[in-house]
Amino acid sequence: MSIQAAIDTLTAKGIDIDTNPPSVKSKSRDFFWYSPVLKDRLDHVVADFVATPKSEAEVIDILRICHAEDVPVTTRGAGTGNYGQAMPLAGGCILHLGKMTAVKDIAPGRVICEPGILLKDLDAACKADSGQELRMFSSTWATATIGGFIAGGSGGVGSVRWGGLRDVGNILRLRVVTMEAEPRVMEITGDDIHRVAHAYGTNGIITEIEMPLAPAYDWVGIFLSFKDFEEALRYSYDLAACDGLLIKLATIFEAPIAKDYFQRVAPHVAEDDAVVALMVAPHAMPGWETFTAAYSGAKTIYVQGQTDWPRQPGHVFEYGWNHTTLRALKVDPSITYLQIAYGADDPIALIGKVKERLSPEVLQHVEVTRSGGRVTMSGLTLVKFTSEERLDEIIAMHEEMGAINFNPHRYTLEEGGRQTVDDRQLAFKREADPKGLLNPGKMITWDDPDWSYDSMYAWPGLQPKTAAE
Repeated sequence: MSIQAAIDTLTAKGIDIDTNPPSVKSKSRDFFWYSPVLKDRLDHVVADFVATPKSEAEVIDILRICHAEDVPVTTRGAGTGNYGQAMPLAGGCILHLGKMTAVKDIAPGRVICEPGILLKDLDAACKADSGQELRMFSSTWATATIGGFIAGGSGGVGSVRWGGLRDVGNILRLRVVTMEAEPRVMEITGDDIHRVAHAYGTNGIITEIEMPLAPAYDWVGIFLSFKDFEEALRYSYDLAACDGLLIKLATIFEAPIAKDYFQRVAPHVAEDDAVVALMVAPHAMPGWETFTAAYSGAKTIYVQGQTDWPRQPGHVFEYGWNHTTLRALKVDPSITYLQIAYGADDPIALIGKVKERLSPEVLQHVEVTRSGGRVTMSGLTLVKFTSEERLDEIIAMHEEMGAINFNPHRYTLEEGGRQTVDDRQLAFKREADPKGLLNPGKMITWDDPDWSYDSMYAWPGLQPKTAAE
């Protein structure tokens, strides 16, 4: 590996190269620190330099030169991922796509853009051009990029209506550059999208994205409180199943999450209040009022534009998804989280079972989504962290009860998923990255196809900690 040769060649080509140590360290980090396990493993990781392309042509130059010099390349957007997706485990080059922000075309039902544009800016451009918006986005809408959402996310605000990014039709097309001696540009559509979406940039660099759009609305943010957590769950499930009411978010928080961690909501709820957060389309509000009136335990405490709180709460969606964890961390640094699939068959009963066994050490934060046309529930569960051993015990308890864990305390694709090989992604990496230089250490089956998953995978090439660390 010749880092300096790569830097010199890229600089000579006029590509923006950053070698300033504090800046490189900052750009080498994402939100891995949500997990105390990952913080312990990855806090010291840093790239050697950052390359910031302004175009696909510069991406191709960077990949060609880094391939020739055997320099690892880890792609980064805004660095808001929570699983160490953008952490350069082997050092090398951070490929920062923050200057590739063009919106190339907006048409009925679709938008074509570059990967570095922020979700909020893309939404604003679509709304201004044609009154359309993204179907779904992460709760880090204001700071996250569309490319990072696709490469590292699975769903978000809007998934209660549209399902996840994996559902057919939620990504239309990806343009991807390979990492070979002569990089190729590939148009990826149809089922092949699954080869590169949610692959952490391990098998190709996304340089253009085509996403579906939906009509834009001035969504109404709402908070309700319930004394009975099960009623809050049932209300939210039934609302999501009510096809005539258009909503974009339905999130449930076990008591005392809202009271303890939501500073602007806390004055309006009691310690024993479960809280539901909603986004409702304006034209659906009369129907929502009719629907809600049937639930005796539902108390509306905030309706955007109607409720005059001394301190307005801001975007309701910024209380859900992993913003819930972030708000809790700001109050109690010992908090971490789990990602749990409760399924579509009888999620409320399963959530109740988990709550009865583990609360208050584990507090339920539940997102209502759709999957395969059915309403389903997922947990971004708050956990009071005491030790890795106890965290593993809690995860095992969930699995024993039938609640599937997608472990956010692991930095590999397989361990953060179903602990199985994704043959499509592995095969595409063999084709598109024959040297294994793209985001190394994140795909176990590239390095160790026989890994047993009986313990946390420790990639052998991970940068060692220095004596000072």
